[in-house]
Amino acid sequence: MKTQEKKLEVSYLSVVILRIMLSLIFIVASMSHFFKLEQTVKRIEAANFGFIANILGTPKIAVILSGITMLIAGISLLIGFKTKISAIILIAVLVPITLTIQVGQWATLGPLFKNIAILGGLLFFSINSNIKFNKK
Repeated sequence: MKTQEKKLEVSYLSVVILRIMLSLIFIVASMSHFFKLEQTVKRIEAANFGFIANILGTPKIAVILSGITMLIAGISLLIGFKTKISAIILIAVLVPITLTIQVGQWATLGPLFKNIAILGGLLFFSINSNIKFNKK
């Protein structure tokens, strides 16, 4: 039995603004990964779940790869190119970063919920690939 999807009409401008604002945090964070590499690696090593970064080899490799991924997918989301794929890729980067750095530490409770909100924005773009826009 096929379920019928409800259609939601949204303002084109609101989606563009959401896409731009959401992408910028990944672009800025990627720059931090490149220009503050050692500081970012130390944060991972000090985190309760820092061992998660070892899945990719070393924390340094994880920081470099996540920085490259966030930059490319962030720019793609920014310009509206392959937004669904970009959002899914950014989710795949955001979840391990959140688990590694923010989970299990009271000091990072605010950033944890910031990442949860960002995840909500990324889910919007990964779920809604065919949005009907009201260009009024």
